[in-house]
Amino acid sequence: MPDPDFRFKQFAVSHDRCAMKVGTDGVLLGAWASVEQCATLLDVGTGSGLIALMLAQRNRNAEVTAIDIDQNACLQARDNVKASPYKERINVINTSFQQFALHPPRLYDLVVSNPPFFTRSLLPPDAGRADARHSVSLSLEALIRDAHRCLSPVGRLALILPADRLAEMKALSAHAGFMLRRLTGVVPSPGKPVRRLLAELSLSPGELEETELLLEVSRHHYSPAYIELVRDFYLNL
Repeated sequence: MPDPDFRFKQFAVSHDRCAMKVGTDGVLLGAWASVEQCATLLDVGTGSGLIALMLAQRNRNAEVTAIDIDQNACLQARDNVKASPYKERINVINTSFQQFALHPPRLYDLVVSNPPFFTRSLLPPDAGRADARHSVSLSLEALIRDAHRCLSPVGRLALILPADRLAEMKALSAHAGFMLRRLTGVVPSPGKPVRRLLAELSLSPGELEETELLLEVSRHHYSPAYIELVRDFYLNL
């Protein structure tokens, strides 16, 4: 059974009531997404509130809205936020992104999402986990479309996706009026193919910055680049 508490340097995350647990994908996105010059941030599918908390730590002036369709996840995220140093700057709302995007309370400088993307794998027997891991409640197309509705003119959308969805993501984002500005291929270990993609989409034109990030140089030994990325969060780094 997963540990109900995951402790970081400046906050702790309980995740026993959430369908999706704290994992590398969320930590990667929370540490990688650019928060510079962002006054308003939106975390779509917040789950335990991990990414919202990471973003609030990285930008001490930003107001963060965190939404999730799952009521239990929102209750847990609210508890995690209340126990954090950022409780005055994070607002957790229990709603679907589709509903939220119809009348967003404000426009956001950054939308982030660790989205439900395992569309071609078997659905888990647990309904909550199925909704969290699969494109059951929110498709990639809907996520990109509705993010556009919620962004300020200089806003950006940051996602983490499986590598095999790059072409789909490019097509959907171009159709919605986004330009791919940053793309980082995440390699689990030397000799392995890219497993995940960290992508930043912008409404403003600019050059594409394309990089790779190696997670481990050997079993349980993180790469210097990954250590540098997550140094402000993990206790043992």
